[in-house]
Amino acid sequence: MLVIEPLAAFSDNYIWLLRDSGSRRCFVVDPGDAAPVLAILERDQLELAGVLITHHHFDHVGGLEELIAHSDPVVYGPRNPAITGISRPLQAGASIEVLGLEFSVIAVPGHTLDHIAYYHAGSSGQPPLLFCGDTLFAGGCGRMFEGTAPVMYASLASLAALPGATRVYCAHEYTQANLRFARAVEPDNSDLARRAAEVAAARERGEPTVPSELAVELTTNPFLRCEEPALVAALRRQGKWQGEKPEEVFAALRTWKDSF
Repeated sequence: MLVIEPLAAFSDNYIWLLRDSGSRRCFVVDPGDAAPVLAILERDQLELAGVLITHHHFDHVGGLEELIAHSDPVVYGPRNPAITGISRPLQAGASIEVLGLEFSVIAVPGHTLDHIAYYHAGSSGQPPLLFCGDTLFAGGCGRMFEGTAPVMYASLASLAALPGATRVYCAHEYTQANLRFARAVEPDNSDLARRAAEVAAARERGEPTVPSELAVELTTNPFLRCEEPALVAALRRQGKWQGEKPEEVFAALRTWKDSF
């Protein structure tokens, strides 16, 4: 059984720490900063066995050099020579073992062209798990720095097709801002209103709002709802809707969000 906890970094990043409940071995996901990782390794006397990287942005890889020097972990990541320190480059369809659990690699380009996600389909006592970096956020999605709207939409659609019970571990605490936009898009969505209230209460208590659950994203995240008649109707009423295809709806949403 994995124990998963967030390590806060920078102003709003999460580095995910995966512990093996039966040993002191651990993995981390997207260590943009080495300091919080080194601190918990020392505090809890953990052994850093591995690192999972989703894409090349500095706030996801900036701590790699120091962690490699400290612990020499195996480092999985996209096949991108621009990332220094990857020892096991991966492509879509690959499978890796993380602390006794099998994870498959999903290509999710759009935010960056090299972006990958890690998915565990679930096992005895362990729900499905998704580490998706900056592709899918709680209540939102990443900006398209390198991909096009059809490419990003296809990546999100591949994640939306995973089981509803999938626990979604994204890399930033953007949920409250994302839900403000989502409510502007779908002001009559009662599920969304309920979620926004729950998230606001969690932030008041200083609690993380992630991981989320994919089933919740499907009812409240506008970027996963581009084929929903209610969302399309809301866009039409607000003069934001363009085109007929879901990827065109997505493009209109992303453009609106970029200036929201």
